[in-house]
Amino acid sequence: MDVPGGIRKISSHCSIAEIDDFDLSRLLDKPRLNIERQRSFDERSLSELSVGFARAGLDNYDNCSPGGRSGFNTPASSTRNSFEPHPMVADAWESLRKSLVYFKGQPVGTIAAVDHQSEEVLNYDQVFVRDFVPSALAFLMNGEPEIVKNFLLKTLHLQGWEKRVDRFKLGEGVMPASFKVLHDAVRKTDTLIADFGESAIGRVAPVDSGFWWIILLRAYTKSTGDLTLSESDSCQKGMKLILTLCLSEGFDTFPTLLCADGCSMIDRRMGVYGYPIEIQALFFMALRCALSMLKQDTADGKECVERVVKRLHALSFHMRSYFWLDFQQLNDIYRYKTEEYSHTAVNKFNVIPDSIPDWVFDFMPTRGGYFIGNVSPARMDFRWFALGNCVAILSSLATPDQSMAIMDLIEARWDELVGEMPLKISYPAIESHEWRIVTGCDPKNTRWSYHNGGSWPVLLWLVTAACIKTGRPQIARRAIELAESRLLKDGWPEYYDGKLGRYVGKQARKYQTWSIAGYLVAKMMLEDPSHLGMISLEEDKQMKPVIKRSSSWTC
Repeated sequence: MDVPGGIRKISSHCSIAEIDDFDLSRLLDKPRLNIERQRSFDERSLSELSVGFARAGLDNYDNCSPGGRSGFNTPASSTRNSFEPHPMVADAWESLRKSLVYFKGQPVGTIAAVDHQSEEVLNYDQVFVRDFVPSALAFLMNGEPEIVKNFLLKTLHLQGWEKRVDRFKLGEGVMPASFKVLHDAVRKTDTLIADFGESAIGRVAPVDSGFWWIILLRAYTKSTGDLTLSESDSCQKGMKLILTLCLSEGFDTFPTLLCADGCSMIDRRMGVYGYPIEIQALFFMALRCALSMLKQDTADGKECVERVVKRLHALSFHMRSYFWLDFQQLNDIYRYKTEEYSHTAVNKFNVIPDSIPDWVFDFMPTRGGYFIGNVSPARMDFRWFALGNCVAILSSLATPDQSMAIMDLIEARWDELVGEMPLKISYPAIESHEWRIVTGCDPKNTRWSYHNGGSWPVLLWLVTAACIKTGRPQIARRAIELAESRLLKDGWPEYYDGKLGRYVGKQARKYQTWSIAGYLVAKMMLEDPSHLGMISLEEDKQMKPVIKRSSSWTC
């Protein structure tokens, strides 16, 4: 039956052919998917995927050479069951449940870490919006949506608070970075306390919180089929407030979102000010998720949708054209002429070729590519950032060819980007004089540590999702096996240090909740790839621009 807002309710037994991933109205149940190696998830219509492909068919993952390019040809009967519960899974679930936070008897989130060995609590006892996302996905995949619904409603309530930092009022749509619950045993009351940046290190408001909230709202809706939450007046208003902040017109000539350092997962000064890839990819994904949920039964709803559509078209063209780097594009930049003027300029941002760092020439494989860290006038940050590139694949900001090229790069540069513990948050590390200037001599962001080239187990779920979408589950399996060799034994640390990620981070908290949840999500997603529908978006064909200089040489 049809319901207001153009969203159609369907039964949980709909056929896979009915599903249109760009339209939230067609909600995905959980069929078994037949993932082909030869073509990416985006290149195939969902209607081609086999609903009847059972778990045994996925056992063929074991027959793929690690990091290799082989297909799934070995009969399922000749392989062991790849998805027998690993001993880590039970411990992970137990630890995840211990991290739950309750407000008036209802679970509303998970704290950042349960590290009983650390004397400093800092803010690790709070519920972070970005940190809760993998926990939320784990609960959704496990059939426990109420926790996620409670979280979405509580953070939406906090968004409505007046937000001031040093007598300065923040935008109405800003979502909190985190919140905590104070229990008064005497009065038997619970009180929420939110942090919008006024208590954060560096006093930076979180730009990514609002994006993650929208993405999680869609994931909840896709998983449960419950449209009442996303269609409620409060959620519709919450989305519009977030979008109003991001879509406001100003002096910018670019469709990308201007951001300060420290406003995302990289929450300290790391030289990502400007237009960081992580924020642009999340911005793009949040816009697409919001577009599928916004109702158009009012004038302001229609206007908001129109603005989102226009921004998406401009943003996709800009990112795919100017942030993309592969061998051919690097060679073109190397030969750039400078001081070009007018619309005919090839070097539009006046990038000086001498500013290309030496490491990128050796790092760039002949086949492969990635979205670089930042692009702005006279500046290109050539560093690799894992979260932004994985989200680009999941949101279809990356074209199918670009998505495959990103996976080619990960395979070709496995030691540098994965090493002994998935996954490098950024590569390479900055050090010496550059480290002093860029980080402000930050003792936590020393080379190959924390956000400066550290390895973060939480990113396992993102790379697994990207692997499944591009038809390369063997890469995810290899990464998960690496994590399983260390994570439990090391006490689920927050991050690892060193070029290969061999050492537990010098200031890493143990029993970091999103390290635990990220592992669980990766395992469940690999076991049942239909979970990918919660967090992945198919390519919008109307948004596909003509790419002239950025197509990667990918088979």
